[in-house]
Amino acid sequence: MEELAQRATDTFSAVPEKIKGKERKIATGLGWFSIGLGAAELLFPRQVARLVGSRNNHTTLMRFYGLRELAAGVGILSNQTNPAPWLWARVAGDALDLASLGATLARPDNNGAATVFGIVNVAAVTALDVICAQRLTEEQQQHPAEPPRARIRQSIAIDKSPEELYNFWHNFENLPRFMRNVVSVENRGDGRTHWVARNPLGGNFEWDAEVVNDVPNTSIEWRSTGGDIENSGSVRFVNAPQGRGTFVNVDLQFSPPYGALGKMAKMFPAQQIRQDLRRFKMLMETGEIATIEGQPSGTRTAKIKFLQERSI
Repeated sequence: MEELAQRATDTFSAVPEKIKGKERKIATGLGWFSIGLGAAELLFPRQVARLVGSRNNHTTLMRFYGLRELAAGVGILSNQTNPAPWLWARVAGDALDLASLGATLARPDNNGAATVFGIVNVAAVTALDVICAQRLTEEQQQHPAEPPRARIRQSIAIDKSPEELYNFWHNFENLPRFMRNVVSVENRGDGRTHWVARNPLGGNFEWDAEVVNDVPNTSIEWRSTGGDIENSGSVRFVNAPQGRGTFVNVDLQFSPPYGALGKMAKMFPAQQIRQDLRRFKMLMETGEIATIEGQPSGTRTAKIKFLQERSI
C-alpha cells in the first residue's frame, strides 16, 4: 500500500512539467482515452468491474459510466478550439469514479489490491485532467478563440463579357433575381447594403455589408458590418481564353450561425451557391431562368402514358 501511495505522489508531482506547452495534444489523447474506456465499459462491463476489484454485478452502472466517457471523448475531439469544458466534464466523472472505487474498497468481499491499483490510476488521470483543463481555460480567457469560419469557392463560365456581368452584379438589388435564398438587397449608398435572406429553420437572417474593394469590370470584394451572419468574400470576372466569355469566380467566407453544426452542414451553402451561379448564367445568357415548377415529373408522365396504352 505504501509503495502504491508513493507511486501516486511521484506521478502527481511529475504531471505539471510533463504537460507544459502540450495541453492540446494531451487533450486529444484524453479524448481518445475516453472513447476507448467508454467502449470497453459498454461492451465488457463485467470484465471492467472485475479489473478494478469488484466481485458484484454492476453491468448497468458500468454501461452508464461508458456512455459518460464516450460523450466526453466525442466532446473533446469535436471541440478542438476550446476543449476545456469537456475536460472539466471528465474531472467530474473522475470524481464519481473515485467515489465508486472508494465504496468498492470499503467492502471486504472485493479484491482490495485491484481496487487500490484502480484508485491510483484514476487519481493520476484525474490530476492530468485537472491541470490540462486549468491551463486550457486560462489560455481561452487570455486568447479567446475566433468563431469557426467556413469557406466556399465556386466558379462558372458565362458567355458574356466581364463588363456586362460586372454591371449587372454591381447593381446589388439585382442579386435576389438569381440568388434563391436572398429575399432582398437594399442599396444604402457608398457601397453599403442591407441584406435579408431566408433562414432554413424559419424566418429570415439580416445583416449589413460594405464594399471594401471595387475594381470596375474586374472584381468586387465585401464584408459584413453587423447582423445575424458574419461574412466576407469576393466575386471576380476573368476573361476566358480566345474570347469565349467570362469566368465568374466567387469566394465566400462566413461564420456559421449555428456554430459547429453549421460548419458541418456547409455543403448546403456550397450547393446553393453553385445553383445560384447556374441561375445567374441562364439569366445573363437567355434573359430568363428556366424552371420545372408546375411541370409533371418524368416518372409521373411515363406512368400516365403506360396506363393509357394498357387501356387501349
